[in-house]
Amino acid sequence: MTELNEFVNVLTGSFNNSEQYDTMKNKNKQFPYAEHVNTVCNDKISNLPEDFNGVFIVEESYYTVDESTHASHHLFLFTQEDDGVKLTSYEIPDGYDKNTFTYKNMKDVNYNDLKLSEKFTPALYTLKNGIWEGGSVSMFSPVLKFTLYERFSKDCLEVSESMEVNGKKTFGYDEPVIYKRV
Repeated sequence: MTELNEFVNVLTGSFNNSEQYDTMKNKNKQFPYAEHVNTVCNDKISNLPEDFNGVFIVEESYYTVDESTHASHHLFLFTQEDDGVKLTSYEIPDGYDKNTFTYKNMKDVNYNDLKLSEKFTPALYTLKNGIWEGGSVSMFSPVLKFTLYERFSKDCLEVSESMEVNGKKTFGYDEPVIYKRV
């Protein structure tokens, strides 16, 4: 559980990519301004099993491109596995959507009512030279592929995400988004 606690300490908090965004803007490259707020939310989940050793996190993500901000929030469970830390995605609880689901808005949720995301392939993170690395490839539909690769350290969170439809990239950037703690 020590690895899981270390991982969660690196991952939780408020982050943005303002430094990277300003650099890209000065180079006239289109790149999003992005913010992440990651908050442990086990305190808002009732009926957790007695021997439950996982950590649920609400991830609030905001992406701004051309003065238009898009919110994309998620509920993730992190568990200690023999070979690293596993991220499992859950559906947003009933009564919320990807815009309204935030830690602040979250009311008590019954663990037994939570639903695993059937589309997302769990990601596994391993510690290499002080940096957590991992990701997964998920098929959201027969033609829609989502690729996630991340590197987390005390200095920053590097997030690479892309979507492909029939092998053609429809979302993502050539460089990872580099979030620094605010």
